[in-house]
Amino acid sequence: MTRVAPRKPAGPKGQRHDYPWLKAYPKSVSWEAQFEPQPLGHMLDQAVAAYGSRNCTYFLGKTMTYAEIGDLCNRIAKGLQQRGVGKGTHVGLLLPNSPSYVAYYFGVLKTGATVVNYNPLYTIEELEEQARDSDTTFLVTLDLAMLFDKAEALLEKGVIETAVVCTFTDLLPGAKSVLFKLFKRKELGDPHGSDQRHRIVLEDDLVANDGGYKRVDIEPSRDIAVLQYTGGTTGTPKGAMLTHANLSINVQQIKDWTTSLEIGAERVMGILPFFHVFAMTTVLNFGVVMGAEIILMPRFDLYDALKLIGSLKATVLPGVPTLYNAMLHHPRIEKVDLSSLKFCISGGAALPVEVKRRFEKLSGCELVEGYGLSETSPVATCNPVDGPVKEGSIGIPVPRTVISIRALDNPERELGTGEDGEICIKGPQVMTGYWNRPEETREAFAGDYFRSGDVGHMDEDGFTFIIDRLKDMINASGFKIYPRRVEEAIYAHPAVEEVTVVGVPDEYRGEAPKAFVKLKKGRSASAEELFEFLEPKISKLEMPSDIEFRDELPKTMVGKLSKKELRAEDKDAEAEG
Repeated sequence: MTRVAPRKPAGPKGQRHDYPWLKAYPKSVSWEAQFEPQPLGHMLDQAVAAYGSRNCTYFLGKTMTYAEIGDLCNRIAKGLQQRGVGKGTHVGLLLPNSPSYVAYYFGVLKTGATVVNYNPLYTIEELEEQARDSDTTFLVTLDLAMLFDKAEALLEKGVIETAVVCTFTDLLPGAKSVLFKLFKRKELGDPHGSDQRHRIVLEDDLVANDGGYKRVDIEPSRDIAVLQYTGGTTGTPKGAMLTHANLSINVQQIKDWTTSLEIGAERVMGILPFFHVFAMTTVLNFGVVMGAEIILMPRFDLYDALKLIGSLKATVLPGVPTLYNAMLHHPRIEKVDLSSLKFCISGGAALPVEVKRRFEKLSGCELVEGYGLSETSPVATCNPVDGPVKEGSIGIPVPRTVISIRALDNPERELGTGEDGEICIKGPQVMTGYWNRPEETREAFAGDYFRSGDVGHMDEDGFTFIIDRLKDMINASGFKIYPRRVEEAIYAHPAVEEVTVVGVPDEYRGEAPKAFVKLKKGRSASAEELFEFLEPKISKLEMPSDIEFRDELPKTMVGKLSKKELRAEDKDAEAEG
C-alpha cells in the first residue's frame, strides 16, 4: 500500500511556536496562514471570471485572452470526456511552452484525469519507458515533426492508445502562419497520412463542441493532478504523485510570499519549460492565479528572451542559476532594458553568491533564491522578498511548511542549530508518494517528513543553508567534502563563468574533487593561477586534485549544470587506463 504523506501541518492546538524562522518572518506574511485546497481547474475559472479580457498568453507575437483560453479549455474537456477520458485516465503532455500546453493542462484536469508531463527532447526510448511506467493512454502533442514523429512511434509500438494532435500554425499570428506553411513545411509532420490515423484525434475534431463538459467531483486532497517524473534521491525516474491540494496550496503559498506584486497587472516570463515542476508552478499556475500575462517561449534563445523582457516589460522572471549567469555574460546585456523586473526567483540548483550580486547590480531587481523538489510541488523555502536575506541561504520555510534537519545516520533524530544533516520537509505541498513504488515511498519519508537527499544546516534565525546533495558528497580519506563549497570559491575568480566539481577516484585519498571550468569570453587563467587563488579560501583537503578547462559544461534539459556526464567520462577514462 502506498504511504500517504500528511496533507496539512498540525493546526493551532498542536502547533509549535518556537520555530526559529518565526522571529525572522516577513511582517507582511503569516506562517500560520490557512489555505483552502481546490481543484486546479477552479483557478483558471476564477481568473477567467476576474480577468477575461486580459491577455493570458503571448506566443511568438500572438496573444490569447483569459476568456479565449478558458473557452478552449472547456471545449477540450468536453472533447476528452466524449472519448472516455476521466478519473483514472493518465494523459501525457508532449508539448513545448505554448497556448496548447496551458489549455490542455487545465482541460485535462477539469475531466478529473491526471496530467503526465513529458520532456519534448526525450528520445523515443525514454518516452516509452515513462509512458509504460505511468500507464499513459492518451498523449497530446503538436504536428511539428520533431514531436509528432515520436508520438506516432509510440502509437506504432502500442505504448499509448490515442494521440491528440494540435496544429502548430494555428498558434501563430496570420503572417507567420502563412510563411511557416510556405517555407518550413518540412518541419511539420503528417497526421492525416499517418499509418496510425485511426488512433489519432485532430484538435479541430476534439474541440468541435459547445464546451459544456460534465463537471467532475474532485477531492483535492486525494485526487492526483500531476505525475511529475523525477530522479528523486536514488536517480531512478519515478512519478511523484502531486494532488490538486499539493499544487493549489503551493501556488497560494507563493502568492502570499510575493507581496510586492499586483494581481491582474503582472507579466511572467515563461522561459523555463512547463514539463519541469518549477515552471509548472511558478510560471503557469502562479501566472494564472495572479491573472498575469504569461510570455511563452517554445524554445530557449537567450537574446530573444532578453528582447522580450525589454519590449514586453516583463515583471516576473523565474529562472535557474545558469540562466542568470548567461544573462550576465551576454555581449549585448548592457543594451537590454531590465528595469521592468520586479521579482526574480532562482531555483533548481544552488545560486552562486557572485551571480546573485552581479545580477542585482545589473538589473536593479532583487534576485531571491528559493528551494524545493518535484516531491514538494516544488517550493518549500524562499528568501524573504521584504525581509532579511542571507547570502548563500535557501531562505526560510514558506507558510505552513516545516523544515527539520535530521542526522545522516538516523533520519529519525533531529539535529540542533548549525549542525549538518539531511534537510527534511513537512507541509501541505508534499507529495502523496511515488506512483506504483510503495517501498521507495516509505524510504523517502522519516515519519511525517519527506527526506530531500540534500545536506545542510539551519541557523539561529531559521535560515537553511544547503551544503550539497548527499549523492554529490565526496569521501576523501574518510572526510566529507562538499562540491558546492569548492564551486563557490572558484566562482569568486573574476575569469570564471561556470564551474562544476565532481568526485573522481584517487589512489591516495580514495576519492578527490576535480573541477571543470568554463572561462568568460576574452578572459584567461591557468590551473596554477586558480590553485593559488583557492589556497586561502578552502582547506588542503578540499583543494581539487585537477582543474580542467572546457569550452562548455554539460547541462540538463532545464539548463542546470549537470555532474552526471562528467562523472561518467572519468569512469570511462579510468576503465580504459
